Amino acid sequence: MDIGTIIRNRRLELNLTLEEIGNAVGVSKSTVQKWENGFISNMKRDKISALAKILNINPVTLITGEYPTTLPEGAVPYNPVMHRIPILGDIAAGLPIFSEENYEGYTYTELNHGGKYFALKVKGDSMTAANIPDGSLVTVRVQPTVENGEIAAVRINHDSFTIKRFKREKNIVMLMPQSYNPEHQTQIYDLKQDSVEIVGKVVECKVGFWCLFKFIKIKQGSDDIGNNKILR
Repeated sequence: MDIGTIIRNRRLELNLTLEEIGNAVGVSKSTVQKWENGFISNMKRDKISALAKILNINPVTLITGEYPTTLPEGAVPYNPVMHRIPILGDIAAGLPIFSEENYEGYTYTELNHGGKYFALKVKGDSMTAANIPDGSLVTVRVQPTVENGEIAAVRINHDSFTIKRFKREKNIVMLMPQSYNPEHQTQIYDLKQDSVEIVGKVVECKVGFWCLFKFIKIKQGSDDIGNNKILR
């Protein structure tokens, strides 16, 4: 198949605009339009990689125009039931800001269930024992409350933002790490003095190839999130 046609068809399948593709790859929308019209001979390797990432296709396809029979390790075939969600780079006033200027990119999830979702990049090893490693992406379902023992995305004192196991007893909130690193200790807050706002519940963790399509189970309270698939 013509490479320009592949680019255009995948962009339309994902409901992306020329401008969104350009922003993700770091080029103008007119350049993307030229690619779709077949003018791709001067496309640099880093642009091919970035374009393949946003289109969720193998980079080889953008070079040869052919779909490989095998996928790279950690990748999965395009699934039309996947839903695109933003990776948020900033959260203000305790609530996620769903606007383009606050997005660091996009990822995909099979989760829907009528909820609103976003993703956050994990920094640090405070939740590694819950299968949330450093460098992974967590999917967060926006909701104002969680059950004791569940893992939540939490805003502390309208400033810092963290992912921890949540527990509340009257006016005392405990944000508990789950790590093999003993340096991480439970954070305790008194709601009479501190503001602790639940932004949402962590429902999925992604690691591996572009942090897009290798799901691992999160140890969420007493029950694992059993709907998450482990894809090899």
